[in-house]
Amino acid sequence: MNSPISNLAVATDEIRQDDGPNGAVIAETTETEGATVTTMPITSKSSAYSGLKNVGAIILMVLGKLAAFLALIGFSFITPVIKLIKGEDPKTQLLEIWRGLGVPLLAIGAFVLLWSAGASQVKTSLGVIPGPTAVLEQFGALVDDHNRMRDKEAAFFERQDARNAKFIEQGKPERVKERSFTGKPTYFDQIWTSLQTVFFGFLIATLIAVPLGIFSGLSPTFNAAMSPLIQIFKPVSPLAWLPIVTMVVSGVYLTPAEWMPKSFLISAVTVTLCSLWPTLINTALGVASIDKDLMNVAKVLQLKQRDTIFKLVIPSSLPLIFTGLRLSLGVGWMVLIAAEMLAQNPGLGKFVWDEFQNGSSVSLARIIVAVLTIGVIGFGLDRIMYTLQTAFTFTDKR
Repeated sequence: MNSPISNLAVATDEIRQDDGPNGAVIAETTETEGATVTTMPITSKSSAYSGLKNVGAIILMVLGKLAAFLALIGFSFITPVIKLIKGEDPKTQLLEIWRGLGVPLLAIGAFVLLWSAGASQVKTSLGVIPGPTAVLEQFGALVDDHNRMRDKEAAFFERQDARNAKFIEQGKPERVKERSFTGKPTYFDQIWTSLQTVFFGFLIATLIAVPLGIFSGLSPTFNAAMSPLIQIFKPVSPLAWLPIVTMVVSGVYLTPAEWMPKSFLISAVTVTLCSLWPTLINTALGVASIDKDLMNVAKVLQLKQRDTIFKLVIPSSLPLIFTGLRLSLGVGWMVLIAAEMLAQNPGLGKFVWDEFQNGSSVSLARIIVAVLTIGVIGFGLDRIMYTLQTAFTFTDKR
């Protein structure tokens, strides 16, 4: 006679697991000859732990890539926050957060408080110096002006399209006309014009300065010829260049294209003449500083001059070339404002000059808005160049 235990062992037909939603194990069932035994529900704790562990690993990986990207674009002061979230040495990261983020924010807050307290004490011909609140209100007013002008532009083109469609229906296609919107440029339109101008002038300066800098670095004779010219023209103010550029452009550029007005070209050329020198000097220094052993290897391999320049000289001197480009773009942005004031090219410089001439009660607040905008855009342009420099150059740390 078999014991119940042996019967259970021999007569067991099947042991199965009942799956719940998403494949989670919720119960274990055992079938015997005469009975079905269902054990208490179970959960896969190890699977849940493994899933949470994978999610945590993904979050840490994303945070690591975010920290690397922020360091790439020059916002490394946010990196300690990400490292603190990851749990890396909290004491050190808190100290870095205080230095890189806390102290600058306190300085900005102190500046705003001093500005707010002292603004009402200074009186000018246009009234008292506006405080942060008044400046913020005028920025909002400029945004509203821009939105209203865009609405007017949309309504203008809707009416024009409706009128042209009516002429076509009447069989009068010769009366169909396409006119451009001639509304006054808004504040943001003038910002966009200034950015176009500075980048156009900066591009011309780069195309001139980099080749000249390479030749100066490679040839001591050419460098000796360029050195006095650089020393003479580098300190010249944009206000001195502007009348000469205006006369030359007016005498040469007789039929201005619609996409490049004469005032735009005058401002861009002035930016070029004032901003090419930092790039030229740093490029020449970078090329002259290349390890002589590398140049000797190029001679041993009998590389062509073109291959030597593009495969050896330029890659080796990129760090200093980008340093010069950053300086040139900053100089160009500063020069542009003065050039636009005198050339009356529709940009931020002209906006400041028009508000000064306007002399209304809100003019001073709008001028301060423009000053802050110029500073913020200048910071952004520098971050763009820093990002490109980090992406295309290598150092001993990266």
